[in-house]
Formats: sequence, structure tokens, C-alpha cells
Amino acid sequence: MRYVVAIAAVALGIAAVVYGGADDSPGLQLIGALLVVGAIAFAVRTARRRT
Repeated sequence: MRYVVAIAAVALGIAAVVYGGADDSPGLQLIGALLVVGAIAFAVRTARRRT
């Protein structure tokens, strides 16, 4: 279930980066990129703790 949340966060972050690029908003792109990186880090940390 936690992976589903991480995948949804990555998808939302990618959408924010794309929308921020179309709108020429560097702040939204930064927030999207941070969301993607944070979700990936969360998924990796979760996977490492399970083993």
C-alpha cells in the first residue's frame, strides 16, 4: 500500500513539473521535483526496512 502512495506522489510531482514548465513557474517545478525525490527516497527507505 505504501508503494501506491509513493507512485501517486511521483505522478503528482511529474505533473507539477510539467505544468510549471508550461506556466513558466520555477517554484512549482521545484516543488514537483522535491516531491518526486522525496517519494523515491520514501519508497527506497521502505523497501530497505522490509528486508
